[in-house]
Formats: sequence, structure tokens, C-alpha cells
Amino acid sequence: MAKNFITFVANNSSMNELKVLVSAYACNPVGSLQLHPGEDITGWRLVEQLSKNHKVWVITHSYNRDGVKKALAQGFASGIHFCFINLPSPFGLLYKVEFGQRIYYYLWQILAWKTARKLHRKFHFDLFHHLTFGNYWMPSFIGALLPIPFIWGPIGGGQKTPKQLQREYSLYGRFAERVRTMAQWIGRNEYFRRRCLKKARAILVCNRETKLRIPEKNKIYYFPVNGVSLDDINPESNGKIPKSTFRVLTAGRFHRLKGFALAIRSFKIFAEKFPNSEFIIVGKGPEESYLKELVESLRLQSKIQFFPWLSREKLLSKMRSSHVFLFPSFRDGGGGVVVEAMASGTPVICLDTAGPGFHVQEKWGIKIKPKDSGYIITEMAKALETLYLNEHLRMNMGISGCKRAAEFYLWDRLGERMQDIYQDVLDDERSGVETAKPRD
Repeated sequence: MAKNFITFVANNSSMNELKVLVSAYACNPVGSLQLHPGEDITGWRLVEQLSKNHKVWVITHSYNRDGVKKALAQGFASGIHFCFINLPSPFGLLYKVEFGQRIYYYLWQILAWKTARKLHRKFHFDLFHHLTFGNYWMPSFIGALLPIPFIWGPIGGGQKTPKQLQREYSLYGRFAERVRTMAQWIGRNEYFRRRCLKKARAILVCNRETKLRIPEKNKIYYFPVNGVSLDDINPESNGKIPKSTFRVLTAGRFHRLKGFALAIRSFKIFAEKFPNSEFIIVGKGPEESYLKELVESLRLQSKIQFFPWLSREKLLSKMRSSHVFLFPSFRDGGGGVVVEAMASGTPVICLDTAGPGFHVQEKWGIKIKPKDSGYIITEMAKALETLYLNEHLRMNMGISGCKRAAEFYLWDRLGERMQDIYQDVLDDERSGVETAKPRD
């Protein structure tokens, strides 16, 4: 393990400084496009925030090594101790199967537990925090077994594709959803996961659906898995919004659960009524060919442009130069692009489910009930028309979304909230209270 352990010592002197062990499988400042970029950034940013008040040790996967070392060499997040571990290379083949990465992650957790036990003997941690992956139905072996206070989350995974919308999936897609449902049931009843629920002093959840599936309500705090920096909210960096063309934007992995096909069909209805419109789709993924064929079959080639993955800075620029951000994901636990659109001052149209449904309120977006596909397509087209015709409404929604992002989603704000949760947990630990006080 020694060659995988690198230490950067900080000059922290807080009176309340703790020695905190963190499990963050995904923790990468640049995000790994091939793996899980959203959770990479979340893991990195939250670890940064924790290190402002505490001494932090992080157990993470070795794929993060290059990104972490580069960031630390540039002076970011100094004072954090990273331990990089991975399973033997043959296990990497699991990542070639859709559900295989979850099996890999489960096995990786066992290795992380063995590593944590060695580190605890040496450093005697005050608290353990499981950050990523954030999944309520998969256990943290460290949280279940290490004999110190344990904080779990932010976690999601309670969301499901509404039954009416599963018809949008291929036969394989419907089979995969059933496998996921079966895995959730097995996970919920797994011994170490049940022990995590019992032992956790606080459970941070990122959407309503996940909260409903956790019986220990008195331990739950709402906490998003997505955030933004102050620079993301700076209106001075706005791109130019075209005056003659109404621009609609969406972005994400081209995966069945994102609902991009419904977005394209709804734009077809809207564009027939308002021909001075265009739709920009940013991303990559297994459904790319299907989506491009759909655009051709609807004869929308002149109206819809596909862009491959963009850097975060370029994507934010696209958001700032668009009139509306359309994101009809069926069960996105976090939906970070929605928060980024809010920070960019761009009104959001999404389904009222999971992460996007949690982020968006009527002051800065339009939420559509996740009924059948026909209903959603019609309502999204109506929502686009509403925002097209009412510039004043668009401007007010953009301002309100930007304000919400600044007040709630700045990483510094989330760091302060995390510090409050830590304080609750430690206060309860000292007083002998078994659970943290919930604060929604």
C-alpha cells in the first residue's frame, strides 16, 4: 500500500479540527468522461470543503491518481492525504458490462475496508464519511464495521423510471431496469447495508424518492450531490444569446434514462409552430446512433445540432447563450446540469422526478408530471412555447435560478452545511443521543 499513498500536509489550526477518514471511490478534479464525471467532481469538491476545517484522509480508486496529483501540484486542496487502491486488472472487465461496475464497486469496498482498518490503527480517526458512490442500496463496509461515528452521503438511488415511461426502452432496456430493481431489493436486504442504516449518525439524501425509502427518518438531511463555484454564476462571462433564433439546449450521456428522444419529439412540435428555433444536443453515449436516426426520420437535420462532450467551461458558455435548458430525464438522481443551467441564468424544463424535480421550482423552471410519453411530449412543447412567447418570464426565471444557485448550491455553502451536520453528529455523540437531529 505504501506506493499508493501520498500525503500533502496542511497548516490547519481549527479548534474543532477532526481527523476524518473519507471513502470517495469517485474523486477527480477534472472528471473522467469515460466513467462517472458527475460523481468525480462531487467527490473532489466535497473533500476540498472538508479539508478546510479538518485533517482528511481519502481512500479512492486509482483511476483518480493523475487528476488528483496534478491538482495538488498546482496547490489545490493541500493538506489532504490520498490513498489510491484498485482491484486486480482482470476485474476491470466488469466495466464493459452495464451493471458490472456496481459489482466491481461492491468488491472494491471490501478492499477499501481492509485499507481503512490499517489506517485507523495508525491515525485513530474521529469520524468516517462515505461520500461516493452515493447509492442508498449499496453498503459501505467501512461505515458498517469501523468503530467510529459514521456519516453516509449524499446518497441517491431511490428513484425509478415511471412505469408508463418504461415503454420508451428497448427490450434490453426494460430487462436492464428489472435487473436494477432486483439488485435494489437484494441490496436493501443485505446485512452490511442494514448495518449501515443502523450505525450511521446522519444520512444525507439528494432527492425525495430516496428519502422515502429510508426508514430512519430522524437521521436524514437533504443534501444535493451537485454544486457550482462562484465563477459559474458570474454573468460577465455570459455568451451572446441570438436574437433572431430561439435556442434550446440539452446535455448529458446518451442513455435511455435521459429521455432525449422525447425532447426531440417535443421540439418537432414546437419548431413546426416557431421555425426560427434550433436545438443543440451535447453529449455522447450508447443511444447516439438511435437519436441521430430519429432526427433524420423527423427531418430535423437543419434544426438540430449534435455536439460531442464539451469541457465544463464550454458547456456553461453554451448554457449562457441559450434561451432554455430542456432535460426530461426519467430518473436522474442528481442532475448536475440542471444546477449548472440555473447558475447560468437559463430557465429549465424538466420532469418532476428525482434530482431535477428536487432542484427546480416554479420560480426558475417548468416541471412536467412524469406521465406517459405522449403527455410529456405535448407538455414540453407547450412549455417551450410559453417561454418563447414570454421574454419577461424567461428573464425572471433566469434571475431566480441564478439566485437560488448562489444561495444554496455554491460549494462553499455546501461545505458550511456539512460542517453544521458534523457538529450535530458530534454533539449527539458526546451527549449519548443515538441519532442526529434532522434538518431538511
